[in-house]
Amino acid sequence: MKSAFEDSIANTRALLGAKDVQEFVSLQSTLAQPAIEKAMAYSKSVYEVATEANGELSKVAERRVAEWNENFVRLLDKVSKNAPAGSDVAVAAVKSMLAAGNAAYDNFTKVAKQATEIAEANVAAATETVKGLAKAKKPPKRQTGPEEAAGPI
Repeated sequence: MKSAFEDSIANTRALLGAKDVQEFVSLQSTLAQPAIEKAMAYSKSVYEVATEANGELSKVAERRVAEWNENFVRLLDKVSKNAPAGSDVAVAAVKSMLAAGNAAYDNFTKVAKQATEIAEANVAAATETVKGLAKAKKPPKRQTGPEEAAGPI
């Protein structure tokens, strides 16, 4: 923030020091390019940090779910050993429901990972597009010839 503030003050001073409209427009275009690049770099770094944090949180959640499932299956096995005869069907139904839930969770995780990969690709493409647009907007450099130095005819 401090760097951006200092840059904006320097840019404002440079713009105020322009001698004519052409120099003002040229300076404005020249000064806008680094600001755009800095903003894109900052946005990209924030996005990368958020993506990394999301990945870490997902890993923690996956480990917790796996631990919970293991503990629950162990509990079911203990209960089924001490359960009265005929309760095998109920235990099997609960295990089946647990397996279906795990399968649904795995599918959800895969879809979320694919969505994250697509989002990352879109961010990369958008960044390249903005970079291309910013470079394309640079004004052509004007050459001054002898006729311009003499003034209008």
